[in-house]
This record gives sequence, structure tokens and C-alpha cells, in this order.
Amino acid sequence: MSRAQPLLSSGIVRRARRLWRQYGIFWLGAIAVGLVAVLYARLIDWGYEEFRAVQREHVWAPLIITPAVAALAVWLTRKFFRGAEGSGIPQVIATLHSKPGEYGARLLSFRILSGKIAVSFLAILGGFTIGREGPTVQVGAALMFNLRRLYPRSNALIERQLVLAGAAAGLSAAFNTPLAGIVFAIEELTRSFEARASGVLITAIIIAGVIALGLNGNYTYFGTIQIGAHFPNLLALAVLLTAIITGIAGGVFCWLLLNTARWIPAPLRQLHGERPVVFAALCGFVIAAVGLISGGTTFGSGYAEARGLLDGHEQLSVFYPFLKMISMVGSYLPGIPGGIFAPSLSIGAGFGNLLHMVFGSMQLPMLIALAMVGYLAAVTQSPITSFVIVMEMINGHALVISLMATALIASRVSRFFAPPLYEALSERYMAPLPRPAPAPVPEVPAVDAPEFDASEPVAEVIAADRSNEPSADSSADTSARTSADKRTDRQTDRPAEGGSPAPRP
Repeated sequence: MSRAQPLLSSGIVRRARRLWRQYGIFWLGAIAVGLVAVLYARLIDWGYEEFRAVQREHVWAPLIITPAVAALAVWLTRKFFRGAEGSGIPQVIATLHSKPGEYGARLLSFRILSGKIAVSFLAILGGFTIGREGPTVQVGAALMFNLRRLYPRSNALIERQLVLAGAAAGLSAAFNTPLAGIVFAIEELTRSFEARASGVLITAIIIAGVIALGLNGNYTYFGTIQIGAHFPNLLALAVLLTAIITGIAGGVFCWLLLNTARWIPAPLRQLHGERPVVFAALCGFVIAAVGLISGGTTFGSGYAEARGLLDGHEQLSVFYPFLKMISMVGSYLPGIPGGIFAPSLSIGAGFGNLLHMVFGSMQLPMLIALAMVGYLAAVTQSPITSFVIVMEMINGHALVISLMATALIASRVSRFFAPPLYEALSERYMAPLPRPAPAPVPEVPAVDAPEFDASEPVAEVIAADRSNEPSADSSADTSARTSADKRTDRQTDRPAEGGSPAPRP
């Protein structure tokens, strides 16, 4: 009996350890993701409120603040936080589709995590048109990825599941949309779903959402829109026209980001390559000028403007979506950390407000919801994720079919202009990592007569001996090799998202 008790206790310990590794680490990471997502959201909201307070008091201040913040943000990103630029979702996709351990150590480290939060907060202090949802995805993936150290023998499968769960939990906590987090993991991040990881993944997403709910209360991101029981007769036409317009607009936006070499003048491309900090300051000045022209409505993520339109408290110009797009492109060209989800939703709301001039008999919130899902689907080319996100954000279950149709059509229209944005940007991070330089070969002291094996062909020995003699072209060959190595290094160090203009195909 005394022997049975130690065996029983050791069996319980082994089972507890297995359950901890299978579930406990994921749950611990999900709690951390939920907490960090809420704190990060409050930090970004506070920073934008500070910028707006200064801008309201000193109307012309953005012409100085925004360029200065842009220059500082780009300098910090390039100097200390390479891999933190852009939304962060391409980095997560690159990690999932490559070697998670190798690429995660470069793109999902604690240094990248802290840089993502700090520099995006700095950018929102400057009024940049960025969101916090995309960065929360990378932050969540980084938090979960670094929990691999709690496994005694981590492997690629465990690391991949941690990254996937962290990214999806980050989106769930950022938008308070747990269902969208699940769909996002399937449609955008992996394009597949593993049955073995489904329960753990869904649990992590739900836990992160529960943490966000506990801290923020039960809320919908954009409130609840009221849709009557009877739909207008022009709903089908409105869905089609909204999907085409937002699909074209979103496709053009993707084309602009992916084909900068085709539309940015050569002097500006040269300035970007040689003096990126100055180029960032120039982009900041453009963002500030557009913000002043729009009356301050293009600064920030655009959440307040979209919420105001849905509530009926905001009146925006018909030029708002186009000015917002200009500000959004200017925010991403320098390579500053920031997301595109919230600005895309705001631009979509602007197009819905514009389309209300055509469909005046329809409810404005209905048109705004359709345009929001259309533009987001056109930018991401992930229609299912887009309509689930918008449906959960506005509690718009009555519009499920209309939202789904708009998202599908807009996504297909966008595909005529550009490939999926996140996947195209992720390829810049999936380049082969540079190999370490070979160790220096120690010098062999010269001897009077070379020794060689009699069994070795004499011609090869003579050729090898001649290869060690300096030739007249040796310095030129060395210079050519050095130039080639430099070109290889430059090609390996691909431009980050929103970074250097892509070369012409």
C-alpha cells in the first residue's frame, strides 16, 4: 500500500504537468494578452486625446508636431525596433508560414513588443492615421510566442500554435469580437484550421475576450444600430453599388502601398532610400496639412468620426474618405508602427455617408455598415473576417446576408487591382535570413618548397599553387566581390511594411 501511494502521486504530478503544458500555458498567455490589449487601447486613446487637446488649442501646431514626431518615430524604428513597422499582421503571417522559432525570435521578441507599443503611442501623439488593432495582433503573438520557454522541449508545432493563438486573441480583445478572432485565425493567418488545436485556440480567444470585457464592461465597438424589420426595396442595388465603389477604393489603396515605385517620383524615392528620417518628416507635414484642410477629422484612427456618423452626431464632408486615404497612405510610407483596421472602417463610414446622397431613402447607419465592411474587405481581401468583425462591432445580425454579400463582392473587385495586402507584405519578411560571416582562416606560414602527395595529379597542385599567387586583377576582383556582397545584403534586408519603395516588376 505504501508503494502504491508514491506511484499514484507521481502519476497525478505527470498528468498535472501534461495538462499545464497542453492548456495552462495557453490560458496564462490569453490572460496576459487580454490585459495588455486593454492597457494598450487605453494608452492609445489617452495619447490621441492629448493630441486633440493641443490641436484644438493651437490649430497650426500639427505643422510642427506631426513632422517632428514622424522623424523621431522612424529613427527609433530603424535604429532599435526593426520588425515593428506597419500593422504587425504581415510579421505574424511570415512567422507562421516560415520557421516559427527562427523568425519569431526576430519579429516577435520582447524588444519588438515594447517598440511596437512605444512607437505607435508616439505616432498617435503626433496625430498619425493609424489604428491599434493590427499592432495588438503582433503584441499578442509576441506575448504567446515567448511563453515557449515554459516548455521543456519546445518545437515548431508548439511555437506555431502559440503564435496563432496569441494573434487571434489579440484581435478578439482589441475589438471585443471573439468570433471574428476565430475566423481571422482561419482565413487570414493560416488559410486552414487544425482540428487538434481548435479547442485550445478557441479557449484562448474567449479568455482574452473575457478579460477585456471584465475591464471595459459589456460593449460593442461602434454601438448598436437599429434596423427595422422591413428592408428598403433598393437594398440589393445599394449592396452592389457600395461593394463596387468600396472595392475599387480599397484596391487602389492596396495598389498604392504595394507599387510605390510606380507612382512616387524618383527624387522622393531617392530621399526615402538615403535619408528616411527627412522623408518621414515630409510625410508628417503632408498629414498635418491634410488634417488642417479637413478640420482635424483625418487625424488619428477615425473611430470617433465613424461612431459619430453611426450615432447621427457627426457631419462629415463628402471629401472625408479621400482625404483620410491620403493621410493613411502618408502614415504608412515612412514605416511607422500602426494598424489599418480602424482607419479602414472610418474610410468605409465616409463612403457610406457619401452614398447616402444617392440612396437618400435608406437609413444612413445601414449604408455606413455596408460601406465599412466593403472597404475593410477590399483592403484585407478577407471577406469572412471583415463581415464578422463589422457584424459583431455594430450588433448587426439583421444585416448578416447584406454584409456578407458586400464583403464578397468588394473583395473580388479589389483583387483586380492588387493581391491580398497582408500576404504581399509578409513576403518582405520571409526572405532568407542572412547567414553568419565565415570564420577567418588563419594564415599559413610560407615555406620554401611546396609539399604534395605523389598520388595527387601534378596539374591540380600547380593550379592550386597558382591560385594563391596575387594577380594584377586581384584588387579589382576583391572590389567587385565587395560590391556584390553589399548588393546581396541590401536585397536580404528587405524593406519593411510601409518601408522603402518596392522595385519595378
